[in-house]
Amino acid sequence: MVNVTENALKQIVKSREEENLSTDHMLRIAINVGGCSGFNYKMDFTDETNDNDKVLEADNVKVVIDNKSYLYLIGMTLDYEGGLNGSGFQFINPNATQTCSCGSSFKV
Repeated sequence: MVNVTENALKQIVKSREEENLSTDHMLRIAINVGGCSGFNYKMDFTDETNDNDKVLEADNVKVVIDNKSYLYLIGMTLDYEGGLNGSGFQFINPNATQTCSCGSSFKV
């Protein structure tokens, strides 16, 4: 299971509205090979799902994760922090054995 905090849900809705996307658009989270630690997180909006996607829903926000990425994200919490000391989505991933200082890449 992947958890999405209330702050992250609010920011997803805000971002979707800023991009003039309909509520049919879902947030897709994936991992790619790359980054300074081995894998990096990727997020974008989509209005399509694939047969093997995991679809999670909370407060009218759907999050889609492909099967391969899901294996690396089980138990992860997606959060959003804003403020003077930086803002952005935070990936709290218990599967990561190492992360880079910016938090956008990880190693398992």
